[in-house]
Amino acid sequence: MKTIYNGKTKTVLLDESTNNCFLLFKDDATGENGVFDPGSNTVGGSVSGKGKIGLTISKYFFELMAANGIPTHYLGADIEQSLMQVRNVAVPKLEFVLRYFTAGSMCRRFSLEKGIVFEPPYLEVTLKDDEQGDPLISERLCIMKGMLKEGEYQKALDILVKVGGVLRAELKTLGLTLIDFKMEFGFDEQRNIYIADEITPDIWRVQDECGNIPNQIDCAKLLLDRIKAKDAPCNCGCNCAK
Repeated sequence: MKTIYNGKTKTVLLDESTNNCFLLFKDDATGENGVFDPGSNTVGGSVSGKGKIGLTISKYFFELMAANGIPTHYLGADIEQSLMQVRNVAVPKLEFVLRYFTAGSMCRRFSLEKGIVFEPPYLEVTLKDDEQGDPLISERLCIMKGMLKEGEYQKALDILVKVGGVLRAELKTLGLTLIDFKMEFGFDEQRNIYIADEITPDIWRVQDECGNIPNQIDCAKLLLDRIKAKDAPCNCGCNCAK
């Protein structure tokens, strides 16, 4: 396959014989100084099996989004190969962020205490540019730079809110409180919009029942175990879920 883009935690591949597009989930994780952090702009290390776990979790949540009528670029997954087949969409270098509580960079930027509730959730869009520190960007600038067309900025934010509702409710059933998350969007040739990239602990910050905020590695392992337990049949012989 031809490498289209090599990111920190995933590689975009194109099968030139079929024109099918794939994401290869790598074992690399973002972080700094030996500490894993999903909000970091650098690779902090590699964890064996992270790619397969991330793909398993992405598959679960992309299928959940589709079941709730949310358009996604997900087409299928080969867990053993760590490959996810996706729609061939153009993904602008933007990240759409939804916050239910103050945390992370928001607290640093605006001198806010952690844990302040946002109701309704706080929405913002950032430019994916490590050298500039992923600055906030407005709708007007996105249009001026040719990254989005008129109306697409708000359309993406509307979908982001729907994604947040589904994600927050599902994580709650798994014993986790969603603090914030970031999402990427892609567009096909007709400018139909789809949620893109991945849906894993690499894109969110959560809090567990004890008040801890696990890093993306620990969160992924915890989540995988709870998803498996949730989907497992009960012991009554009726094949219903627990």
